[in-house]
Amino acid sequence: MSKDILKRAAEDNVKFMCLQFTDVTGAVKSVDIPIQRLETAMEEGVWFDGSSVEGFARIQESDMRLIPDADTYAVLPWSQPERRRARVFCDIYQPDGTQFGGDPRGVLKRTLERLKDRAWSYNVGPEPEFFLLRKHAPDSIHPVPHDVGGYFDFSASDEAQRVRTELMLALESMGLEIEAGHHEVSRGQHEIDFHFTDAMRAADNVVTLKYTIRALAAQQGLIATFMPKPIFGVNGSGMHVHQSIFDSEGHNIFFDPDDDYYLSTTAYGFIAGQMAHARALAAIVAPTVNSYKRIVPGYEAPVYVCWAQINRSAMIRIPSYTPGREGSTRAELRFPDPSCNPYLAFAVMLSAGLDGIEGEFSCPPPVNELNIYEMTETELSEQGISQLPGSLGEALDELDRDPVIKETLGPDAYEAFVRAKRSEWDEYRTRVMDWEVEYYLETA
Repeated sequence: MSKDILKRAAEDNVKFMCLQFTDVTGAVKSVDIPIQRLETAMEEGVWFDGSSVEGFARIQESDMRLIPDADTYAVLPWSQPERRRARVFCDIYQPDGTQFGGDPRGVLKRTLERLKDRAWSYNVGPEPEFFLLRKHAPDSIHPVPHDVGGYFDFSASDEAQRVRTELMLALESMGLEIEAGHHEVSRGQHEIDFHFTDAMRAADNVVTLKYTIRALAAQQGLIATFMPKPIFGVNGSGMHVHQSIFDSEGHNIFFDPDDDYYLSTTAYGFIAGQMAHARALAAIVAPTVNSYKRIVPGYEAPVYVCWAQINRSAMIRIPSYTPGREGSTRAELRFPDPSCNPYLAFAVMLSAGLDGIEGEFSCPPPVNELNIYEMTETELSEQGISQLPGSLGEALDELDRDPVIKETLGPDAYEAFVRAKRSEWDEYRTRVMDWEVEYYLETA
């Protein structure tokens, strides 16, 4: 494999290789090496100072080693030919040769190991949404002025449509199998979907998509943001995740032809597990203060812990079955947003589902015919429907009370994540916002 990547890099005229990884919050980090060092890096790894990365190590434990994953090689399409750059994602190891527990990619890899005895594979299809904005002045950001579209709209004069097409071509050149790209509900909002694949590759794809879109948008004088709720009064950006589990023979084990909803006992257990852990999952899949300005009634984001087939306000939706397409049976988790670290998000989503399967959790009935937003607190209680956390602080409290999700993250990743997010929450809740000044200054 090392020789294959060396050959490809030579054929692509690559001058520099970016060794990439993420911190616990999802921020992409990179150690760049000249291409002449690639062979040594593939054989021996590259040492770096882990103490300078969020959540990685204390100063006395700073030495860490990046081990490149040759399967993730891709040329960065925005790099100049004379300085052509490529990237590989890396796993992180400690000096004693053990994998570092705080490496988000390692957390997902460790969780996926739980499927090996069953010969199962966890497939996910994320749908990240984002906004393209234009900065008119140093302190002013607004939606793209030529973006005239709404949901699925087409317009020959839509500048953002041209940009989106270029983004899709660039992502395909980096190995993502793009299924569709379209305008979303809000002005300036877009979605690019790629074909479902195994969870590790899907997480790599989400990371790739985010920094590629940001880089190429910047070349067009635009700002691409994956902030969950960047504009008041319009729909926010989510990242719905379609999930299924396949066996070693390629059969979708979520499918049962004799069930009313074409779901197997395994699928019902998986759904029940994610519902049971939903309030703790929120801290990982909706991990910012801003995430909870999206998860409110009225803007197509789920608020209540329930599942349905035709009700898009539900937290988990089961897309309608199409005869002959048993492999497409899946559970769509609708409250993650693109600010999450996809490695951690997919790890805890899988762990929650497996807990439901292994514990044979009872799945409540679907809420297909109910308008959840119009139900009273009493009606919700009678239906056994709980609500997702209303703030990051509340979500972190729920995470602290959930041993399954904490164990999935492991002590290193959990402590680093909570430390970073408690700091974010404390900074937010002590900040005086413009709304408060406008509302209270002369009335309080």
